[in-house]
Amino acid sequence: MDKLHKKLNVWQKAMDLVLIVYEIKKNFPASEKYGLTGQMRRAAVSIPSNIAEGASRRSKKEFSQFLYVAKGSLNELDTQLELAKRLNYFPLMQWEAIDENMVEIDKMLSGLIRHQRKVQ
Repeated sequence: MDKLHKKLNVWQKAMDLVLIVYEIKKNFPASEKYGLTGQMRRAAVSIPSNIAEGASRRSKKEFSQFLYVAKGSLNELDTQLELAKRLNYFPLMQWEAIDENMVEIDKMLSGLIRHQRKVQ
């Protein structure tokens, strides 16, 4: 299936972030299986999902709205990862790489939102 969202670098980066989240949650305690890890997975998956859904919309305004939702999910994930970091669920070095990835996705989403506003 040749879809527009799959061509967007921000969607590809967000998909990579989902894989990272799924990988690091393997190290979390079993007690978090239905708690923090579930919330993290949902927030992470929501980012590329909203980018994809927005890209399929007819108007630039609708696309922008879904990009804002993706940014919200990214910030939600950032908070959850910050908590996991403070609970020492994964190494600080791993946090730095994840944080760098999230900052890049945030900038890409902001840039795409600005672009959508200009072409509306």
